[in-house]
Amino acid sequence: MKLFAAIDIGSYEVEMKIFEIAPRKGIRELDCVCHRMELGKDAYRMGKISVEMVEELCEVLQDFVTIMKSYRVDDYRVCATSAVRETKNRTILLDYIKRHTGLEVEVLGNSAQRFMDYKSIASRENEFNTIIQKGTAIVDIGGGSVQISLFDKDKLVATQNMRIGNLRLRERMMNAGVSLKQYETILTEVIKKELLSYKKLYLKDRFIQNLIVVGDHIGDVVQKTVMSKEEFMAFYEDVIYRSDEDVAERYETPEDIISVLRPSLVIYRCFIEETDVENIWMPGLHLTDGMAYEYAQENKILKSGHDFDEDILAAARNAAKRYQCSKSHIRMCEDLAVHIFDKTRKLHGLGMRERLLLRIAVILHGCGKFISLSNAGECAYNIIMSMDIIGLSKEEKEIIANVAKYNTVPFVDYEQIGSNSLITRDNYLVIAKLAAILRIVNSLDLSHKQKFKETKMTLRERELVINISSDDDLSLEKKEFAEKAAFFEEVFSVKPVIHQKRIL
Repeated sequence: MKLFAAIDIGSYEVEMKIFEIAPRKGIRELDCVCHRMELGKDAYRMGKISVEMVEELCEVLQDFVTIMKSYRVDDYRVCATSAVRETKNRTILLDYIKRHTGLEVEVLGNSAQRFMDYKSIASRENEFNTIIQKGTAIVDIGGGSVQISLFDKDKLVATQNMRIGNLRLRERMMNAGVSLKQYETILTEVIKKELLSYKKLYLKDRFIQNLIVVGDHIGDVVQKTVMSKEEFMAFYEDVIYRSDEDVAERYETPEDIISVLRPSLVIYRCFIEETDVENIWMPGLHLTDGMAYEYAQENKILKSGHDFDEDILAAARNAAKRYQCSKSHIRMCEDLAVHIFDKTRKLHGLGMRERLLLRIAVILHGCGKFISLSNAGECAYNIIMSMDIIGLSKEEKEIIANVAKYNTVPFVDYEQIGSNSLITRDNYLVIAKLAAILRIVNSLDLSHKQKFKETKMTLRERELVINISSDDDLSLEKKEFAEKAAFFEEVFSVKPVIHQKRIL
């Protein structure tokens, strides 16, 4: 049994939850402490968090430290989201917090933040797995942006971020001097403009029956976990045209919560109007719940019934489909890449996370051809860096982008690749190893004709022997393979060779 504290420094509140985590009892919330403070108000409007706000934040965090000590927690984690992520004085802010509270704050990128929110929902495994059997959308509204993730037959098929968070929208409407009806009309136009492009790319021919809402107080206000479309619209009509003060009194909710909830309701309504949503699920879970779930997973206290890696891969495959990458080519290259990775594990010393990054790089390596056939590597890099791949850190996304790029572009030394990026020397070596594998497997299906179905590999002292069973002419593949083998040998000190066996 472990006691774990999760602290979320959000856009409009700072929250700490204390959890008891045990193999048999699962995750149990022992305490929850919240402090309302709108860090995002400064960050989104001025690009900085004021000194007064920082001092207040440190006082709150110091109180949290005292509470953690009283519980004698075994471990803790402190995460900050978009308000801190977007502030220009972030480095100074984090140093100030460390010196005054002793807490190391981890600033989550958007993808990591949304994946954590997603894990908080997945922690309710029975309900979650039942819901996503049918077309489902998770609409995760934060202070700075909205993440929409689509599920089809329990697979994550697409996820996209839009900078229309509730706090950002509220600040945009401050001092506008409009009626509540005009307020709704203006917000609707702003939101539907963003949703129009999203609908064309992701919602065409998709039946979305269930909506899961995350990161909001709607469940606290209505005291429900499930609403029908009709119930939601009745609640919407009851709230949207009343003043914050009137709604706060009517639902016994703090007025500042209503001011943030109002733009969220418009976002939900606009999304519902663009889909076939029948049911809205409000699990009432926050980032802190996802942090506890991830801690339990990583420390092997609990086993997850959901494969999150498959979600990432499914989203990557759907992105590859959008850029018209060859499905059969990807399937063959992915199988070969995994086989080589596993066979050479002692040589490269990489783990399962790097294996996942290799698979994603293989899936996306051809996306650059959608833009340019002559400059596909550079285009692939730019496309992947622009993608919103949920569950990957910015550093991991850059590794994948570089692996795809250097599949065709001549590899360069660290000083050149790392000068204008976040790539560390360790990550540079990961890129080299994964790119060497991708080059080999891509050369084996250069014609995109899948000329062989079966391969066997043997790792000898100085050679990686790839035995191929095929009656086809492999002259093109062998020529390309020989050129790519030199870089593989340079990286691994092992020469890859092909042995073709004719099928009788």
